[in-house]
Amino acid sequence: MSNVSSGRSLADWGLEPAVDYIERVQRSDGLIPWYPDGPADPWDHVESAMGLSVAGRDEAARRAYDWIAEAQHDDGGLWATYGNTDEDDGAHAGDEPRKETHRSAYVAVGVWHHYRCTGDRQFLESLWPTVRDALAFACARQAPTGEIYWAVGADGEVYEDALVAGCASLYKSLACGAAIAAELGHEAERERWLEARADLGAAIRERPDRFDRTWESKSRYAMDWFYPVLCGVVTGEPGRQRLEAGFDRYLEAGLGCRCVADEPWVTVAESCELVLSLAAVGERERAREIYEWLFQWTDDEGVFWTGYQFEDEEFWPGDRPTWTGGAAVLAADALSGLSGASDLFTDSVFE
Repeated sequence: MSNVSSGRSLADWGLEPAVDYIERVQRSDGLIPWYPDGPADPWDHVESAMGLSVAGRDEAARRAYDWIAEAQHDDGGLWATYGNTDEDDGAHAGDEPRKETHRSAYVAVGVWHHYRCTGDRQFLESLWPTVRDALAFACARQAPTGEIYWAVGADGEVYEDALVAGCASLYKSLACGAAIAAELGHEAERERWLEARADLGAAIRERPDRFDRTWESKSRYAMDWFYPVLCGVVTGEPGRQRLEAGFDRYLEAGLGCRCVADEPWVTVAESCELVLSLAAVGERERAREIYEWLFQWTDDEGVFWTGYQFEDEEFWPGDRPTWTGGAAVLAADALSGLSGASDLFTDSVFE
């Protein structure tokens, strides 16, 4: 599916303040916290870096990926979160001393995205070991039934359960890793990751019993609804039908997408990811309509709040996450063709 540009630029969308904010919050060592002096996590760090890449902030994006390469553990994993620490202490875990497979592996999506934006082959080659080891970490936790277990504790114990949204993200990471491997001529890794991806996709589509087995179901979260579409697990007409089936539960007209079905709270990042999901199944006009609702949830500078609690009529929580701006930039890119990676989430056969 090719992306048809609307002729709008990043400035036309009013997104330059969001990108400026990401770059301003980024630490000198490359890590992008959620907000100034706040914690960070590898997945949202990459989402923010992708926003920088679309905007042409190549040096800042490169520093973000260099941080991951430096922080990555010998087993290919990364801590789930990184605390609010001095920069010389930045490799220590935050409040979650575990390594989550989907957070560790998402670097593959970011690296392939940055290469698609820049054509910088030296960058791709230099980050190859990081991508290879991150995906090896995830694949080592794949169950015989196809799902990839959620996390490894600080003691090395594997949490033998799986998340739908997390596994969908891993499905995308494996696709991007396979694309990188093909570009660099690493055929063995490419075949291994595509095989793991096929098994993972089958588990998500056909084995709901393999998810949320040891904790309460996460189906009330919007991500469980649209992430299989966003990440290419469910495509075409089945993907469109999946989204259509959830609108009454998750979408608030004129406001955005609820983060949780039973909470009166719309969030910008989930709304932007829904926009990407809709674009992926050809519902571009609906995607654009929802996207344009979201600019009411910015501060006076034009930086996005996390979301809006519409019963209390207040922004909640009172944070402006960097990754929310990153998601907004990615959605604009998919709608307007701003970068060479604009079809990353809308073309399921790019790998």
